[in-house]
Amino acid sequence: MKSIPGPHPNPHSPVAFTPPPNACDSHCHVFGPADRFPFSPTRAYTPPDSGIDSFEVLQDRLGLSRAVFVQASCHGTDNAAMVDALQRGNGRYAGVAMIDESFSDADIGALHDVGVRGTRFNFVAHLGGAPDMDVFWRLVERVAPLGWHIVLHFDAKDLPSHADMLDRMPVPFIIDHMARVPVVDGIDQEPFQALLALMADERAWVKISGAERLTAEGPPPYDDVVPYAQALIAAAPDRVLWGTDWPHPNVRHMPDDGDLVDALAAFAPDEATRNRILVDNPARLYDFG
Repeated sequence: MKSIPGPHPNPHSPVAFTPPPNACDSHCHVFGPADRFPFSPTRAYTPPDSGIDSFEVLQDRLGLSRAVFVQASCHGTDNAAMVDALQRGNGRYAGVAMIDESFSDADIGALHDVGVRGTRFNFVAHLGGAPDMDVFWRLVERVAPLGWHIVLHFDAKDLPSHADMLDRMPVPFIIDHMARVPVVDGIDQEPFQALLALMADERAWVKISGAERLTAEGPPPYDDVVPYAQALIAAAPDRVLWGTDWPHPNVRHMPDDGDLVDALAAFAPDEATRNRILVDNPARLYDFG
C-alpha cells in the first residue's frame, strides 16, 4: 500500500480572474484526520491528513465559497469525514457518497439530510476496476427516488464500451475528470469523441477537472488540455462542472491550486460562461440555496 504526498503547501491566489460570489469547487475531498476518521483497511493508497480545516484555508486563498466533497476510495464506504465536513459547512457544501448494500434506507436518508446528492462508482483499473454490476444497478435504483445522481470515474479507453450502461441510467450522471482522456492521442480519439457525443444526452454532466492529470506537458498552464475543456463546454455549457480535486491523490506532479483556478480562465474565457460553470450549474445540481 503506497503512501502519497500531501497537497501544495502554499498555493497562490488566482491571478487570471476573481471568482464570483458563491463560486463552487465541485470536486474535492477530505482525508482524515486519521485519528478521528480512519482510512479503509482495503485502501489502495494512504494519504496524509487533509481535513476540513486545511480545506477551508484553501477556499479562502482561492476565493471560493461552496464545495462538493466527493468520497474517495481511501475512506471506502465510511463517509464520516465527509459528513463532518458537510455539517461544518452549514449549507455551503454538498456531498457525493460511496455506499454499498449494507446501507439501509435510513442510512441513505441520513446522508441526504446532511447534503449528499449523489453516489460515486470507480471503474478505473488502479482503484480495483468496475464494480459488481448487479450491485451497481440495485444501488442506482435505491437512490433514484431521492433525486441523486451517479458519479462515474472511468479510464478513457473504457468509456465507449459502457454506452449501453449509460443509456439505461434512470438518473443524471457525471463523468469525472473529462474521462481521464490521454491528451497526447488528440481530440479525435475515440474515447473523447464518445464523451462529446454523450453530452448530447440531457442526463450527462462532465467535470472539466484534473488538468494536472491529463496534461502531457507537465507544469501549468496546461495548454494541451484547453481544447478538450473548451469542446466539452461548447457541447453542454449547462452541464459542466469544475473542481480542483484537492488534495490531489495519485497525481504525477502536485499542482498549485491557484494554477488550476487560473486554467479555468483559458477553458472558459467568457465571464458569463465561467460563472455558469462555477455558480449556476452546481447550484442547480446540488440544491445550493
